[in-house]
Amino acid sequence: MVSISRRAFIVASSALAGAAAMPGWAWAQTTGESAFLKARVDSGELPPVAERLPANPLVITPLERVGQQGGDWNHALVGGGSLSMLVRYQGYEPLVRYNQDWSGLVENVAESWSVNDAATEYTFTLRKGHKWSDGHPFTTADVQFWYDAYFMDPETSHGSNAWWMVDGEPAKLEVVDEQTFKVIFPGPNGFFVQQLAWANQDQLTRTPKHYLEKFHIRYNPEANTLAKEAGLESWIALFQREIGMLDDNTFYQNGNRPTLNAWVFDRAPGSSTEQAIATRNPYYYKVDTAGTQLPYFDRVVYQMVADPEVLLLKTLQGEVDIMDQYIATPANKPVLFDSQETGDYSFYTLKETAANVMAFQLNLNHNDPVKNALFNNKAFRQALSVAIDRQAMIDAVFVGQGSPAQPSMREGDPLYNEQLAKQFTEYDPAKANEMLDAIIPNKDGEGYRLDEQGRRVTIIFEIDQTRTTFLDMFELAIPMFQAVGIDAQMRTMDRSLWEERVRRGREYDATAHQFGANSGIAAMLDARFYVPINNNCFYAPGWALYYTQPDNEAAVEPPPEVKAQQELYRDLVATADPAGQNERMAQVLQNAADLFLTFGVSLPPDGYGIVKNNVVNLMKEMPNSFGWPTPGPARPEQFFKS
Repeated sequence: MVSISRRAFIVASSALAGAAAMPGWAWAQTTGESAFLKARVDSGELPPVAERLPANPLVITPLERVGQQGGDWNHALVGGGSLSMLVRYQGYEPLVRYNQDWSGLVENVAESWSVNDAATEYTFTLRKGHKWSDGHPFTTADVQFWYDAYFMDPETSHGSNAWWMVDGEPAKLEVVDEQTFKVIFPGPNGFFVQQLAWANQDQLTRTPKHYLEKFHIRYNPEANTLAKEAGLESWIALFQREIGMLDDNTFYQNGNRPTLNAWVFDRAPGSSTEQAIATRNPYYYKVDTAGTQLPYFDRVVYQMVADPEVLLLKTLQGEVDIMDQYIATPANKPVLFDSQETGDYSFYTLKETAANVMAFQLNLNHNDPVKNALFNNKAFRQALSVAIDRQAMIDAVFVGQGSPAQPSMREGDPLYNEQLAKQFTEYDPAKANEMLDAIIPNKDGEGYRLDEQGRRVTIIFEIDQTRTTFLDMFELAIPMFQAVGIDAQMRTMDRSLWEERVRRGREYDATAHQFGANSGIAAMLDARFYVPINNNCFYAPGWALYYTQPDNEAAVEPPPEVKAQQELYRDLVATADPAGQNERMAQVLQNAADLFLTFGVSLPPDGYGIVKNNVVNLMKEMPNSFGWPTPGPARPEQFFKS
């Protein structure tokens, strides 16, 4: 992964690669009308393009060359619950965004931004004349609405957006005028803008007041009536459905909510079992260097496919233009390589940034008190870790690419911690048995261990069935756990059910996932495996909620050592000084090594994706991270077909 310079992140630039300034008179002279929208303009349904663009549109320098408007981006969505992927393709439009090599930030929806030396006050300026996809002005009134109706409203907020807090106190929002607002913190918040650029974390650009206010009781006294007409209990449920912030499926299935994105759903996911179709946003705020309004593609057409096997088949047949999620596994690479000519595609490289290929996560906040106590025994987790043969998993699933490691920083990073990376990674079933004998020595007639109530120690790992490499690894890991007396099982399910049971539930024994980050500032921003701070920390959902909402009845107060780790992380994100950040992060990593919250398999090797040969302006090498939501920061709005 490319190292991230804090200076590059903090210092805003007015002339950055991929974006440039163009005087209003220049684009007004050169911008032509989209053929896709011409009939609507001619009929008077839409104003001319010069009236739809903001006064100072964002000018994008195409990666390879200027393109032309038109055509479809042929895509696919897997299963019923993969809509979190949409932030990668058409949903990455934050105020500021990561640049194309992940070395800094660039302006995006915001025309400009600045931060004071203490990192306590951030000022953002929006574009005059910027409009939502329905033509309604996008102004600071929308920002104020998000702040008042969602973030600060105890009836609608669910404790997310922790980066808006310092020492438990929320930032204050100060609206200066229709285009300018300030975010003021009670103390330093050195990573605030980087957090806003992280995938799915800038809600300020997703909250159209003119659409949403009718669903909130404070703005519409009849909101409860609307809720009952919609078959819902109260306005709160209706507002949550319409704003969609709690669930990616809910957010993207709403095709009525205006957007700032390049494409707008005409046929939203869920409305058809065959396709979802998004068409160009007439009011999109970007143009290319020739003055042509972006995006280039008129439509994004998503085929709804049942599973990765169907997706692989469609890719081999040339029906998908760009894809890496779900199919770009080591096992699939030979067949994808052999079918390049038939499918008319080639490969691009993904520089892997995840902390591990897969992290085993026991539910340390289990509702069953006996299982909860057992899972919270660090020696029990360590015994499970040495019970698995990582090299066998690496050889079988990743064709030998990788080396045994826990979720950790990569070697060579200044923050690399050898204990964190390598402890309890050596395959040693005899040691595992010895450790388990000291904790749960009793066994039944089949050799499975019994807990203190005489029940067989059963751990059901609930897994998203679309993650085929996870399934392959578990096929090997389950008999290894069983060999040391643990009745390990795997329960696979559709992504939407997994989201419900694991991300938003508590009634599960264990799961597995990946991501996190393995270097630099990215690891500081996504420290999920090192400290429970958000709903990506599936090993401790109650502790993570305590971090953001300690008074929430569903929060679980952590033990002192975990609470101390959370406080240290608060101190880290409040620190503006790079040396101080590194010092605190090093301690976070050392504490994580001592806590041993999760265990993994291997640091990931570089990955790949496929792209049709006629697609222009896609980067040939990209970071692979959900925070840098591949290929979102590569600007899909400037992709086109030759």
